[in-house]
Amino acid sequence: MTEASFSRVLRHPIATVASIESAALLVGAAAFVLAFPVALLMFWGHDLAIAGTGSVGEFAGIASAVLAVLAFVLGRLLVARRTHVPTDLDGTTRRSEPKLHWFDVAALALAHGIIALLAWVGLTDLLGQSFQGAVLYPFAGAVLAGVAAGLTSYVVFLSSVRLTPMLLSLVLAVFLVTGALASMLSASDPQWWQDNLSALGMTDEVSAMTFNLTLIVAGALVTIIARYATAGLPTRTPQEVRGRTLLRLGLVLIGVFLACVGIFPVDEFLAIHNTVATGMGLVFAAMVIGLRRLVPSMPHVFVVLGYVFVAVVAVAAVLFAVGYYNLTATELVAAVVIFSWIILFLRNAGAMAATEESDAAPAVRADARLAAGTA
Repeated sequence: MTEASFSRVLRHPIATVASIESAALLVGAAAFVLAFPVALLMFWGHDLAIAGTGSVGEFAGIASAVLAVLAFVLGRLLVARRTHVPTDLDGTTRRSEPKLHWFDVAALALAHGIIALLAWVGLTDLLGQSFQGAVLYPFAGAVLAGVAAGLTSYVVFLSSVRLTPMLLSLVLAVFLVTGALASMLSASDPQWWQDNLSALGMTDEVSAMTFNLTLIVAGALVTIIARYATAGLPTRTPQEVRGRTLLRLGLVLIGVFLACVGIFPVDEFLAIHNTVATGMGLVFAAMVIGLRRLVPSMPHVFVVLGYVFVAVVAVAAVLFAVGYYNLTATELVAAVVIFSWIILFLRNAGAMAATEESDAAPAVRADARLAAGTA
């Protein structure tokens, strides 16, 4: 990178696709520079385990989580300061993205941090079981921890500045999977599944805190998604505007109910917990059934798939009622179905918005040429 191009990236870090990539590399390099000396200072003088308390994996997870939060916030600050109109790779002008409020950025940054923490701790735990008895020297451990922090910051920065409904769907999916698996694998009671899925959040252990925190943050993510993803839906008539508003309200309710499931553990707030969990399923069914009327332009295949999803949940409920399924299996089926639908909705909404912008681009360019000719 020449001096001129280096200074240009510093002045306009997200002006172009190339500058975004260069800025992400600089963020990753800065994270390595920050994490490496701290790790070397903490590791110096003794051999290190790959995983466990005081290990390379523990430091890499914590450092990556902290730096991931900072990288995401930095990316959103740069997006907020952006003065040029964003364009696609072919030069087509894109519509302005919905503005994220500070609490939206905080929730998304926290989600990225938790994903980084759980991912690196889980990966190193797997490596520790694969290389039992192996130790790392301080310098090598510090390098690996620094690389983990740098790679995490690089990826998170790109996620922050390129945030789209489709990318949000990936963040939500990865966050739910990593959080749920971490809680299941760390549960002290291996037979927790014999009660219900909410049993993971009933104890005072780290696994319960992980489970409840996952639900709370995931609920916040869904409420962010409600506004961010529906902003690009076509609204040509007052009926379509009203439909988009109702759909957004339904997603917000699902997010609030999901967060309340984590806030009110089943062993302490049985009535509230069951009420919000049931309400989440009812709101989901109402959204799916009314989707064709709420958003007439939604692809027919996705609408039909929603009906199939509702039918699957109903069948699981019947199997539970007759004693074939236990409550955990029924809750898992419902959770997988609901969040699969939300993730697919995000992807379809993003595709619809991209298609509308692509269709409108020729007219925009024609108007620009006409205006230039008139001038």
